[in-house]
Amino acid sequence: MTTIIKAATAADFLALVPHLAGYTPTNSIALIPFRGSRTIGVMRFDLPPADAGDELDRIAATFIGMVCKLADADGVTPVVFTDERFRAEDDIVHGELVRAIIRRADACGLPVGDALCLAADGWGSYLDPECPPEGRSRSELPAELSMPEPRDVSGDQAAGVELPHADLAEKERVGGALLAIDAAVQIVCGESAGSAGMADLDPRAIAAVCSLDDIPMLFEDALRWDVEELAPFDAGTLMWCLARPSLRDVALSQWAGDIVAGDDALEAQRRWEDGEDYPDDLALVMFGEGPRPEPERLQKALALTRRLAAAAPRDAAAAMLATAAWLAWALGRSTYAHWHTARALEIDPDHGLAGIVDSFIGAGHLPEWAFERPLP
Repeated sequence: MTTIIKAATAADFLALVPHLAGYTPTNSIALIPFRGSRTIGVMRFDLPPADAGDELDRIAATFIGMVCKLADADGVTPVVFTDERFRAEDDIVHGELVRAIIRRADACGLPVGDALCLAADGWGSYLDPECPPEGRSRSELPAELSMPEPRDVSGDQAAGVELPHADLAEKERVGGALLAIDAAVQIVCGESAGSAGMADLDPRAIAAVCSLDDIPMLFEDALRWDVEELAPFDAGTLMWCLARPSLRDVALSQWAGDIVAGDDALEAQRRWEDGEDYPDDLALVMFGEGPRPEPERLQKALALTRRLAAAAPRDAAAAMLATAAWLAWALGRSTYAHWHTARALEIDPDHGLAGIVDSFIGAGHLPEWAFERPLP
């Protein structure tokens, strides 16, 4: 069901943007694409540094290029959110950037309905010749909107990015489970050089190793786990898998698709280890190409891996953080993804997946499916 909320004035629209985004952007420029008179989402970008200068045209081209990738977008409204004062010398703050965006949009045949700025001391339109030099008073903005389902938009784009809490006792239980599982794998696979045998293993570790017989089923079951009540050996089993790039990629392919995709990815991995080529259609999923994933699956996987990252021993946390970063990126949440890659690279500066996702973010690369609108 589509919810229609009408914004009769620029002030109404400015107050509506946080509800469209789900948060109140800070030090950002939000591009709101339109199809006719209806918004079709929000694209948020960090404001460029004050010394961007000659780079502004290139930056504007990148921003508008992303809007143009939305097949049904036929208009756009840029909105600046800044902690700076409304007036910067003889111009509205960030006026050069907004004018560069308008020029690029015009060159692409994309009409600009309005261009707004919400600053620390006022607000106004870059296109309004009657806008006071100091901007309009923030008191003119609606204090609240009539929403069918009110949302808490008091946080900014980074709200909720911190990992959930895990106390030291939980970390010790999960770390102990992970060690027991690793020992069990080595004994079961005949890789242990010590004197320990099956009788010395924790039965829960043996059960965990047995679950590795059907890894796609393990990954599918994990989406149904209660992340608030993760059993240590469940957490340890999934950590053991996600710490191994080949199995982690199977998990990501499956969570972005379904259990059949997991089976295909696992078989492709086995064939690749035997010297065969890895199928392009499976590999491209990791770069954001292919059918649009179900957001609910990715959101469940993101919540799960963030919980694992919180409970993981430090030497295992980088892999969990990198996995969470990819899932956040796949959901189009680059701010979240960047936070997780930064934490992962602090622990392991050479972590492969964290480095890849970090390069995606640095290049402004989003998954192709982020530009596809869901079917009604």
